[in-house]
Amino acid sequence: MAGEPQDDCLFCKIVSGAIPATIVRETETTVAFRDINPQAPTHVLVIPKAHYRDAAALAAGAPELAADVLRETQAVADEDKLESYRVVFNTGAGAGQTVWHAHAHVFGGRGLHWPPG
Repeated sequence: MAGEPQDDCLFCKIVSGAIPATIVRETETTVAFRDINPQAPTHVLVIPKAHYRDAAALAAGAPELAADVLRETQAVADEDKLESYRVVFNTGAGAGQTVWHAHAHVFGGRGLHWPPG
């Protein structure tokens, strides 16, 4: 069920503290932690504490929570003193989503060319 912790979700386990992560920020509604396979000097994931399968489900089911996630991407960039950065939501397997819990990637600290990939 949307919003409820899922027993088989890696990110729900990070939220609960069952799996360790390098947490850089935490609010009442979000957690931000370093990616274990960073693709840039700054590569932080910002997740809602509530479980939503992907960004589309998050936006539809809890738009205020989606806004919290976006606000935290800016806070991460500010803390890492990034002049520019990229925020990515992979939605669906074809887009590269591998963990089925909505999350934003914050990339920075190097040139990020367009198009990505």
